[in-house]
Amino acid sequence: MPGTHDPTSNHLLAALPVEEMARWRHHLEPVNLQLGQVLYESGSVQSHVYFPSTAIVSLLYVTESGQSAEIAVVGNEGVVGIALFMGGETTPNRAVVQSGGLGFRLSAQAIKAEFSRSAPVMHLLLRYTQALITQMAQTAVCNRHHSVDQQLCRWLLLSLDRLAGTELTMTQELIANMLGVRREGVTEAALKLQRAGLISYTRGHVKVLDRPGLERRTCECYAVVKAEYDRLLPERTST
Repeated sequence: MPGTHDPTSNHLLAALPVEEMARWRHHLEPVNLQLGQVLYESGSVQSHVYFPSTAIVSLLYVTESGQSAEIAVVGNEGVVGIALFMGGETTPNRAVVQSGGLGFRLSAQAIKAEFSRSAPVMHLLLRYTQALITQMAQTAVCNRHHSVDQQLCRWLLLSLDRLAGTELTMTQELIANMLGVRREGVTEAALKLQRAGLISYTRGHVKVLDRPGLERRTCECYAVVKAEYDRLLPERTST
């Protein structure tokens, strides 16, 4: 297994062809991503893309009144800042570190140059972007049509897929902000899952006790998103 300071701890970087990875290593900068750190704000020009390895980053849409809702989550499977290589430079969402940890960043100039010079890099990043768009679309459907406890199950499973363990440090207030629902709704949903023996929740720590049970309890949205990531992103190829 690659170490946490190795770029191949990020699955997208690990999927780069060996010769591309050898060139990228000179430009990738290790970073410590702190809980609550804002990587970019809505409408701001982005200076870097970020490849989390042990951290998780939430992409949030924030309304004029200050309310927020998560539209996607990015962890060791992907990259934060797709607007840079898609040509948009800015985006109307905010990127906030949801779970602190390690990662790597690459300057805007470097990612643009690599995207333009290498067909394998371009195709890999475009496939990832398609998977991310699927997650965003499915999140919108889920938030509109499914129950809060189903949404919570989906959110927990997506987060677990991007962590090494089975425990999340997350307050109910923060979960409510991510899902765009009232805190009371999250409290009720978490109690349902706890009574069913699927999770334990104490003082901001959520521990998953029965992952298969969570998968059975959630809606189809989690499986749709996971299948699209599995279909579009290759196995690790770098060494």
